[in-house]
Formats: sequence, structure tokens, C-alpha cells
Amino acid sequence: MKHLKRALLLLFIFSATSSFGQSFKFGYVNSQELIDLMPERDSAMLKLDSYSKDIQSTLQEIQNEYETKVTQYQQKQATWTAATLEIRQKEISDIQSRYQQFTEKSNYEFQQMRQILFAPVYQKANDTITAIGKEYGFTFIFDIATGAVPYFDKDQSTDVTAIAKSKLKIPADKKPMVIPQQEDAPPVQ
Repeated sequence: MKHLKRALLLLFIFSATSSFGQSFKFGYVNSQELIDLMPERDSAMLKLDSYSKDIQSTLQEIQNEYETKVTQYQQKQATWTAATLEIRQKEISDIQSRYQQFTEKSNYEFQQMRQILFAPVYQKANDTITAIGKEYGFTFIFDIATGAVPYFDKDQSTDVTAIAKSKLKIPADKKPMVIPQQEDAPPVQ
């Protein structure tokens, strides 16, 4: 919704200024549909699926090991000594910890792999949109999937940031505030 409001505001501003002799050419694209149809995405999805299956296989191995140990523990606990019980309980606890650690680490690595595999796909889509904007003389191309503006012609548009700063009485040389970070504090944004 926020992106749509921004896009409509831009459209209003540019339609109002078009009466001053400038003519603007607007276009739109559904980047998600475009990306979903790209062969490079299919390739990335296959690699990601294979990576996911490897993770699932390892998780299943750990789960099987856990179930085997728990079953063995339940069947034989009455015959084991206190020392054996303690060792078997620790084994089960260690397997649970390994499972948890592997799950957390593999989720992080999966997201990293996804970013690595899809970065070229997104870049190619953006490069294509930019090339279309230039080739066909668009002033703006709106992305209806995200509400973003992946292409705009800087020569046919005006950056109004300085005007907005002035209206808000923000000094032109003011820099964003940065709060020094403590070593154990989460980042402030």
C-alpha cells in the first residue's frame, strides 16, 4: 500500500508538470511474473531444491538416530545401571542439541545460498527493465509487483529531495545521526 501511494504521488506530480511542455512516457512491469518465467530462475530453483534435499536428508539421519536411541533407552532402561542411564540420557540430549544447531545453521546457510543463486536472476531482470526503459524512451517504469520504480530517466525527472529538506527546514549539509554501538547491543537502525 505504501508503495502504491508513492507511485500514485509520483504519477500525480509528473502529470501536473507535463502541462509545462514536458511529455512523459510511463510503463509498468510485473517483475515477479517476469522473474518466475526466466530460465535462470528455473536453474536456480533446481539447485536450491537439491541443496534443500541434502539438508533434509541430514536432518532425517539425525532424527532417525534420535528415535533409535530413545527406543533403545525405553526398552532397556530398567536393566541399565545408573551410570549407563546417565550416559544414554546424555547421548539423547547431545543428539537433540546437534539437531537444533544443524537446523539453525542450515536455515541460515539456505537463505545465503538462495541469495547467491537468485542475485544474478534479479540483476538480469533489472538490467532488462533498464534497457527497455532506455530503448523505448520511457521516463518511468513502475513495478506493479513491488510498487518500486526499477527504471527512471534522470534527465526527464527532477530530484526534489533538496526542496523537501528546505520545506522541512533541514540544513543542506546535515548528516544522518549515528549512534555508537556497544559490543553486545543489537544494531540500531
